[in-house]
Amino acid sequence: MARQPLQVIVIPFRKSENVGYQFAVFHRADDSMWQFIAGGAEDDETAEQTARREAEEEAGISKGARFFRLDSRASVPKTAFSPTDHWPKDLFVVPEYSFAVDVSGQELDLSHEHDKVRWLSFKEATRLLTWESNRIALWELNERLNTDIR
Repeated sequence: MARQPLQVIVIPFRKSENVGYQFAVFHRADDSMWQFIAGGAEDDETAEQTARREAEEEAGISKGARFFRLDSRASVPKTAFSPTDHWPKDLFVVPEYSFAVDVSGQELDLSHEHDKVRWLSFKEATRLLTWESNRIALWELNERLNTDIR
């Protein structure tokens, strides 16, 4: 499988009667970053197919779960990935698409890529996340959930 120049992030969320919406933030096992589910397209996958596969691989979320695409997009420098020698020479940034998935009532099953997951409020998650693109996508999701616009 060849890694394609397309990146996704997936924000698992749940609604609790007592605390409202919570968001799953993952700690990478290979360094100190806190982030959402993330990964790249393989072969001819679409962004949504990539999001569903990555969510299943990294957190055990069913591909049939209720996913929706967010408007938030970012660009990631090509140098953040390897190998990239099969990508076009004039490609400098990789688009990152954002998705959310409602996992209310489901348990997450962490892969080897993450050693911790924390369920946090919007404010707590915003403080913990390493990447600005994750914070922006979280802001959009939180606004959509609180206005019931999905």
